[in-house]
Amino acid sequence: MSNVLKILIADDHSMIREGLKQLLELDGDIQVVGEAGNGEECLEVLKRVNPDVVLLDINMPVMNGLKMLEILRSSKYKNQKILILTIHNEVEYLMKAIDIGVEGYVLKDSDSSILKKAIYKVHAGEKYIDNSMVPLMNERVAQEKEKAEEDKLTRREIEVLKLLAEGLFNKEIAYKLSISEKTVKNHVSNIFKKIGVFDRTQAAVYAIKNNIVEIY
Repeated sequence: MSNVLKILIADDHSMIREGLKQLLELDGDIQVVGEAGNGEECLEVLKRVNPDVVLLDINMPVMNGLKMLEILRSSKYKNQKILILTIHNEVEYLMKAIDIGVEGYVLKDSDSSILKKAIYKVHAGEKYIDNSMVPLMNERVAQEKEKAEEDKLTRREIEVLKLLAEGLFNKEIAYKLSISEKTVKNHVSNIFKKIGVFDRTQAAVYAIKNNIVEIY
């Protein structure tokens, strides 16, 4: 029995918990050692049992799955392997779960063989994301990377920021860089927006903190 995986199921529907229990225990290699109807109850059950993997639903009363995940990750159970099993196929839920630190994410309409594969992967220390969610996840990651690139200062903006941090006015910066004062004003506006500041002093502080200019 030492090779049997111990599972805790947290789902607010008792019929789903019972169905999962029967499916998972069918081959004798998985044992359901605890059940809970909400996140709070799941925390109580965790005090009594020591599961290898927690199957966690997102939509639950009292405390939902994502909130419980946050609590677990900042408690003595921070290393607990958690696999979310949900109806939510929206990428926002997946990205939120990944950000918090979930090991796996599987949709409830998946085959039982997929679920078992995910459980074993998660238990082995690997990540498992439902195949149907992977393209959405990759698209979102690409969008965020693109946004981060857009938020980066251009070479010209860095030149303007350096001169701004040295105390030069727009007219002086324009003369120094051989560009129009209006262009400098546009650059300054873009810089403020990208680095999240509201005036030249804050911009200068940002430039110093980020080693864009040196203090002599």
